[in-house]
Amino acid sequence: MTVPWKVELDRAIDEFFPLAVEIRRHLHAHPEPSGQEVETTSYLRSRLSELPGVEVHGDAGATGLIVDPAVPRRGARIAVRADIDALWIQDAKAVQYRSQNDGVMHACGHDCHAATLLGAIASLLEAERVGVLPWPVCWRAVFQPSEETGHGAREMIERGALDGVHAILSLHMDPSLPVGKIGVREGTFTAACDEMEIKISGRGGHAARPHESIDPIAAAAQLISSIYLFVPRAIDSREPVVVTIGKIVGGHNPNVIPEEVALRGTLRTLGGPIRERTKDHMRQLARGIAETSGTQIRVDFDAGPPGVINDSELTDLLRQAAYDVIGSEQVVDIARPSMGSEDFASYLERVPGCMFRLGCSLLPEGGPTLHSPMFDIEEPAMKIGAKTLARALVSWCDPARQGKWGRGG
Repeated sequence: MTVPWKVELDRAIDEFFPLAVEIRRHLHAHPEPSGQEVETTSYLRSRLSELPGVEVHGDAGATGLIVDPAVPRRGARIAVRADIDALWIQDAKAVQYRSQNDGVMHACGHDCHAATLLGAIASLLEAERVGVLPWPVCWRAVFQPSEETGHGAREMIERGALDGVHAILSLHMDPSLPVGKIGVREGTFTAACDEMEIKISGRGGHAARPHESIDPIAAAAQLISSIYLFVPRAIDSREPVVVTIGKIVGGHNPNVIPEEVALRGTLRTLGGPIRERTKDHMRQLARGIAETSGTQIRVDFDAGPPGVINDSELTDLLRQAAYDVIGSEQVVDIARPSMGSEDFASYLERVPGCMFRLGCSLLPEGGPTLHSPMFDIEEPAMKIGAKTLARALVSWCDPARQGKWGRGG
């Protein structure tokens, strides 16, 4: 049976698709890292101004935008979030829209998330204009900065992103899935992530006379090896825990033993007691190596976002919307949580929500991974994402379903 509002949403998204590609490629060519998305925000504001009937909130010079319908709708409000920041990665692709900002790249699909969300709200506005929406759809679009540093969601919440909002949705590009597939998972979706900083202080000296020094580099090497070897041995093997050292800074000259070495990394868990037990074990390892090496070692953790926990009813809502767009056989139930982190979780501490994964690879076996210098997407995936989001927003606002949803904001 043909449903007029679904037909109109699809038509509007198909018609908007060339603009979505243009927007995505502009963002990909002009990426900005977390906290610096000023030009990105300005560009998105200008493109949003081309849509009739929207009200854009965001201070001049600030990063990130909150977008509402210009004419208030009655009923509970549902938000959709897209992140807009890029990563400190050199783009290695040979494409026309390759990053023009040296050392910065959209390697996690945030450019695509923003363009997909624009397509979804453009279709809702058009369906409302022609009068085919079955009921008022009260939505909000959040274009969020600083996801990669884990701070952007909290900043947007402080600016009112969840005021009057009762539920929130989001998506993430998934290069392990081909275009035409969507991944969904109820419950635990991503890991909690804590950043860690380890400072190892010794006594500097000449490289030819290490016995006159206390070498922090030797202690750092021993500590990294111990963490990688003994943390997995101390944790129940049924508990997913990932510790990664991603940055080592120490020394300036090849013939000088430095005074200090700094290590930066992340600890990822699925939350619960294992999170604190792992931190305690790492501190214990550091104390032991400090004692045997004569160094001083300080281990600090900066609590990042918790894990994304997808609401069961909103997961089912997105699953049904995806069935409608691509067919049930193309919707994949994700077997295990990702050990990646997502500050979308900060919104879910306030209101129920759900994130889904959008297949974006041309190859059945998947393409270049997230955070790879070769990362790219097959752009027709954005059509599928926009159609799924738009359907989910309309369905959530169905007056017959409103009593099912929790109330937040």
